[in-house]
Amino acid sequence: MDTQLTIAGRSFRSRLLIGTGKYRSHQEMARCHEASGAEVVTVAVRRVNLDRTQESLLDYVDTSKYFLLPNTAACFTADEAIRTARLGREAGMSNWVKLEVIGDERTLFPDNAGLVEATRVLAKEGFVVLPYTNDDLVNARRLIDAGAAAVMPLGAPIGSGLGIQNLTNLRILREMITEVPLIVDAGVGTASDAAIALELGYDGVLMNTAIAAAEDSVAMATAMNHAVLAGRYAFLAGRMPKKLYASASSPMTGVVR
Repeated sequence: MDTQLTIAGRSFRSRLLIGTGKYRSHQEMARCHEASGAEVVTVAVRRVNLDRTQESLLDYVDTSKYFLLPNTAACFTADEAIRTARLGREAGMSNWVKLEVIGDERTLFPDNAGLVEATRVLAKEGFVVLPYTNDDLVNARRLIDAGAAAVMPLGAPIGSGLGIQNLTNLRILREMITEVPLIVDAGVGTASDAAIALELGYDGVLMNTAIAAAEDSVAMATAMNHAVLAGRYAFLAGRMPKKLYASASSPMTGVVR
């Protein structure tokens, strides 16, 4: 069964992408990465020491095992995001970028116009752009037209743990967009949220706080590993139809009278 995630021609065995922030220690972060089974690890370019003169979380990410996905967290304009993506590439992190252009400081909702602008510029410069966006079909199409290699709509506000709040919009996105992968990014709180995203047919899920802020982060990373697999298999299997009334599990033919 198709359990691999493919983006821009590169395949990953796991459909779970995992972050590096908010952990109690770098050692705990490394254990969670291992337990999650993820192969893609996202790192905020503006929050790490790129020259390696001091210890940073990058010292605890084994790049022989994990693919680094720099992100432009804490960028509030297209220009800031573009400069940050270039900095990550120049530092040898990757020419891939999880693109964030934040439009509102309290909700951390994206600036759609700035996001499209930055996507267009970076895609022309050879970046593989994965923009974090809202669950808006029209803007998702604009991002694809601008050169996005995948689209990553939020399930709920970043770090909220509310789970997927607008199933209808995410279902519409999945039905209408098939030319690039769709990855739920932000809002996941527990394993069932991740499973729901994959059951909807999403190609992957990216998370950080749901694991890092759990009481037992390693156990939650393990749960997310299994949840993503379960959700993908359930989607491929095709669920039974929903019915209003009961339907006997055993056939009535041949019943002793």
